[in-house]
Amino acid sequence: MAATRHAAGADETDALRAFADEGCSPARAWGNGPGDRYGRHEHPVHKVLFCLEGSLVFHTDDGDIELAAGDRLDLDPGTSHAATVGPDGCRCVEAWRR
Repeated sequence: MAATRHAAGADETDALRAFADEGCSPARAWGNGPGDRYGRHEHPVHKVLFCLEGSLVFHTDDGDIELAAGDRLDLDPGTSHAATVGPDGCRCVEAWRR
C-alpha cells in the first residue's frame, strides 16, 4: 500500500526518536487551522508524518486515511494525496526517509 497509518500513540519525543532511528531528514513541524486543505500533490521521497495534536484526513487514490493525535502516516514516494484538517486544527511533525 502506498499510504499506511499506524496508531502509534506517539508524542513529539517519540516522533523525533523514530526519525533519528530511521535515518530520516531533519524534522519539520507545522500546523493548520480547522478545515484547512492541501490540494492533491505527491513527493519524490518517502514521507513520515506524526499527528501530534488535533486531526486531519489524507485523501489518497486508495481511500481516506484519518489521523488523530499520536498517529503516524507513511507515504511512499509518488503517492498522490490531498489533506483536510479536522475541526480542531492540527499540529504535525514530518521528515523524509533517506
